[in-house]
Amino acid sequence: MPAARHHAPIPRVLSIAGTDPSGGAGIQADLKSISATGGYGMCVTTSLVAQNTQGVRSIHNPPVEFLTEQLAAVSDDVEVDAVKIGMLGSAEVTETVEAWLASLADDLPVVLDPVMVATSGDRLLEEDAEDAIKKLCAKVTVITPNLRELAVLTGTEMADSLDAAIETAKKWAADNDTAVIVKGGHLTSGGADNACVRPDGQVHHVPSPRVDTPHTHGTGCSLSSALATRLGAGDSLEDALAYSTHWLHEAIVHAHKLQVGKGNGPVDHFHRLRRLEKAASTTPAQYLVAANPWEPSGTKASAPRIAPSGEFTRALWEATGDVWAELVDLDFIRDLRSGELRREDFLFYLAQDAHYLNQYSKALAKVAMNSPEAHAQVFWAHAAADCVEVEAALHREWLGDADEAAPSRVTAAYTDFLVARAATENYVVGAAAVLPCFWLYAEIGLYQADANGPDHPYASWLDMYGGDDFVAETARAIELLEQALQEATPRERDAAARAYLTASWHEVDFFDQASRR
Repeated sequence: MPAARHHAPIPRVLSIAGTDPSGGAGIQADLKSISATGGYGMCVTTSLVAQNTQGVRSIHNPPVEFLTEQLAAVSDDVEVDAVKIGMLGSAEVTETVEAWLASLADDLPVVLDPVMVATSGDRLLEEDAEDAIKKLCAKVTVITPNLRELAVLTGTEMADSLDAAIETAKKWAADNDTAVIVKGGHLTSGGADNACVRPDGQVHHVPSPRVDTPHTHGTGCSLSSALATRLGAGDSLEDALAYSTHWLHEAIVHAHKLQVGKGNGPVDHFHRLRRLEKAASTTPAQYLVAANPWEPSGTKASAPRIAPSGEFTRALWEATGDVWAELVDLDFIRDLRSGELRREDFLFYLAQDAHYLNQYSKALAKVAMNSPEAHAQVFWAHAAADCVEVEAALHREWLGDADEAAPSRVTAAYTDFLVARAATENYVVGAAAVLPCFWLYAEIGLYQADANGPDHPYASWLDMYGGDDFVAETARAIELLEQALQEATPRERDAAARAYLTASWHEVDFFDQASRR
């Protein structure tokens, strides 16, 4: 039995493809995709393509001898962990690459994006080159054809649904002993789901919402390169497809912000990395270092649906404009609103929320103990009980008997902060720290309410946090904090403002963490 393949911490992935000087497709997109999904990218150029977001102008094919030299230069020096093959262009080039692959280990992951037919339907290869590509397809790990290319490979009509394409792919995969990725992005309705079809007939479906955008230049190149990278890292084909699909979906969602080209623009390969970099920033928040933490934020706060109770809570809301703008722009919040949020992301969020509520109830109980007046003690104590009784029931409804997950570092940081503020600070600071979980949660619930309905997949969550009972509780919590701030000293008010704003940013991280997995 051969030894199991060793997977490098950073997989070394070779792209064999043509170029795109505008950077959205070809080896330029491949290198970006490989880097963005955790690999070290290398490239061997098959064709020099003069193209941009509006189309292809001309193609120059270097001598095949030079292709052979490029391939040898890489494999003679670098241990390759995965290969992605894109545009080959001719039978001679295809046969040259096939011969080179034969010199590599049998278990090396090889992903072939069989560039045969453009999305427009134009054939990109001569007939003899198509035959060479078909032969090569049977010698790689997995192929990622678009629906037109799948039809050419199988000699069938182009499928008009994902299910039909999967059935077509099943027979081809079995006959050629090669896995097929069926891509739904070019369908005209429904989601943009992908599916992995194995030679034994097993099918793994990866749902992905369709994005209404023209900016999809290079999506085929990008998906296949990401897939090769994750396979090179040791992921199973199914896990690699799930990772690549979700990563590419985010890159498509935010593609319009790039503003590259006058035609169908490229996807934003590095949006996820920039998002995570921002989340990991260690720059102290301005309100923590400023002499006056009450300054309005740089982003003007939208009008809250639950009104402040006085000047101090109004000032707190005005200081959270940046928080609110970031909250409603989170992928998690947007997809929760539309109902397109992945179920596994929602269940992850709920599992973390169960941990959160367990500790939040302790913070609320401590605020109740510190309350100077009986009516406030009763309110905060009742809220603590609700965490355990009412809200926890919602989690049990969704999570059932699933094993309890460990708290994430994001969850632990937030709950530790709340418990520490409630236990070590005076009443007004503790009350300010726990208020965002009322106010921001209720505002998010109300923001989502107009998208809610009996058919919404997360209706029970939206019903609770946008419902009348929780809104009324939130209004009462705001009122109690306003009263406490009015009676506090200026120093206590500043400490309370900083606690409130810190908890508000913890709320952003808490909602966003499912998208960071």
